[in-house]
Amino acid sequence: MSDLEINAAYYRGDKTFTVEKTVSPPPKAGEVAVRIAYCGICGTDMHVFHGNMDARVGLNRIVGHEMSGIVERVGADVDGFSVGQNVVVRPLEHCGECPACVAGHTHICHKLKFLGLDTDGAMQEIWNVPAHVLHQLPADMRLDHAALIEPVAVACHDVRRAALKKGEDVVVIGGGPIGVLVAMVARDSGGNVVISEVNPHRLAIAETLGFDTVNPKDTDLVEAINQRTGGKGADVVFEVSGTQPGVDAMTAVAATRARIVMVAIHATKPQIDLFQFFWRELDLMGARVYEPQDYDKAIEIIASGGVDADTVITDISPLSDIQAAFEALDSSPTAMKSLIKVGV
Repeated sequence: MSDLEINAAYYRGDKTFTVEKTVSPPPKAGEVAVRIAYCGICGTDMHVFHGNMDARVGLNRIVGHEMSGIVERVGADVDGFSVGQNVVVRPLEHCGECPACVAGHTHICHKLKFLGLDTDGAMQEIWNVPAHVLHQLPADMRLDHAALIEPVAVACHDVRRAALKKGEDVVVIGGGPIGVLVAMVARDSGGNVVISEVNPHRLAIAETLGFDTVNPKDTDLVEAINQRTGGKGADVVFEVSGTQPGVDAMTAVAATRARIVMVAIHATKPQIDLFQFFWRELDLMGARVYEPQDYDKAIEIIASGGVDADTVITDISPLSDIQAAFEALDSSPTAMKSLIKVGV
């Protein structure tokens, strides 16, 4: 196999991407070359765009990890994958030796490498990845829909951590892309879901998706949840806003022995009402990225229509317009999930 000429988008710092010609080498032993179809822009990619991660990614990085694609070439010693298969990448590379890995928690490896941040990623026409991070897709799944599998897998992990049971009352605090996906996965699991969000455009999307919503700027969230639940409160709360008001609300709306899942990454340490944990015997748990079974569940949910992909995906741009796509997402109050059409 020989090198292939491809187009790739490089982050160059100062809120700048450049699309350039480069070469994709043949996949090494144990690797698969994937021709990228679509790649989503996530919150972490926006942090890169804003320069907040320059120390980690540098100024010569191809970002992107919310992707779908088709197997282009297969390296030596790879079983289970062949040219032409539709796939997605679970972009985590673990060390296999740290205490977390030894305990079976490879997704939170102490030396975890996130593909597309710590390595080059999917905003290029061909991406060489380790075969063990690939998941095969149903042949009839649309590749634009499949680009949602990575963030849906985040939501599946969050809901699985919550041990959500059918019929339980759920509050999702924060109605951005991940919050809406958490809400859809929770509903698919049988939860009675309310989304709390202050952005009117996001509230409109959530309502289009069939969710009950509360704008805590206009309505007392605690009172609204108590009215809905007969004064009980929410059995499960997902904090997805990343804000201090969201953290205040997560304990205020919680029922006795509720489970609170911390999904958001907070830029600064929030203040938490520990008295409520004592008073109502609450459980607080973290949820970070995903495990292989979460990817399998995400594929199943998207294939079954449990996630309304057409509503969640609000815009698609070609790779050549990646700069404009990031700028638009940075300023747009209406976008939910933006995709880059890389190729295929």
